[in-house]
Amino acid sequence: MHEVDKVIGQRLTSSVPLVAQISQYIIAAGGKRLRPALLLMVCGALGYRGAHRHSLAAVVELIHTATLLHDDVVDASTLRRGRPTANETFGNPASVLVGDFLHTRSFQMMVEAGSMRIMEILSEATNVIAEGEVLQLMNMHDASLDEAGYLRVIRSKTAKLFEASARLGAVLAESPPEVEEACAIYGQALGTAFQIIDDVLDYDGDATEMGKNLGDDLREGKSTLPLIAAMERGTASQARVVREAIEQGSTDQLADIVQIVRETGALEVTRAAASAEARRAMAAAEQLPANEYSAGLLELAAQLLIRRN
Repeated sequence: MHEVDKVIGQRLTSSVPLVAQISQYIIAAGGKRLRPALLLMVCGALGYRGAHRHSLAAVVELIHTATLLHDDVVDASTLRRGRPTANETFGNPASVLVGDFLHTRSFQMMVEAGSMRIMEILSEATNVIAEGEVLQLMNMHDASLDEAGYLRVIRSKTAKLFEASARLGAVLAESPPEVEEACAIYGQALGTAFQIIDDVLDYDGDATEMGKNLGDDLREGKSTLPLIAAMERGTASQARVVREAIEQGSTDQLADIVQIVRETGALEVTRAAASAEARRAMAAAEQLPANEYSAGLLELAAQLLIRRN
């Protein structure tokens, strides 16, 4: 990861000072770096030690960072990772345009690997992510969204880059198709579980630990799985309170909604869905060679089940 951070630092140079300033601001905010770590761990599990693993791990982190810049503008977010978002600090126009710069820089870097297969994986992933963003926008304030519709959004918007990161590790290692597919399944399942737990923590977390404003999803009119489950399991009155909050994008009754989500068992339902995805990831990881890296992949999936931030 130190090598990956070194690559990121080297490639965020620009003759336009504001580009470098905003890029460094959001990268320096830290984050879990799960996607690049996932690529490195798959490479390790499959025995690839080439330098391309560092540059491509940097690429997936830059793509992720670009989506964060755009997400925060679309969602009018003010807090990420415990500090003001880039759009809050530098304004929306600068954040969108620097997000574009990070996307284009990542494509410059992926070309350097000299592999059409790598280009295919990453270009398809970025396209699916963009579709997921639009799909989520279309679903805003729609309280009729069901679990299948919710999963379609997060598998496009969040899980796709996890899937691509894991698949890239297999491609770099020149693995057979069945191993590549197992890695892709692992990444997709892990990313799906990660997002489901993230949505749980919006109603069962602490703003200080999470580094974001609790209730943000509700304010944005997002119908996430805890809310979907609460409406399905609650009384007509409870379902109406949740439905109206989603449709209006209101957090006026956030405390009541948190209580409804907890009382109806919606958090348990949602965590069970995350557990099913984590187990799917673990089953895929068990198909890889047994070593410290594949053991780490198993542990990473298991850790999602106790994630609190």
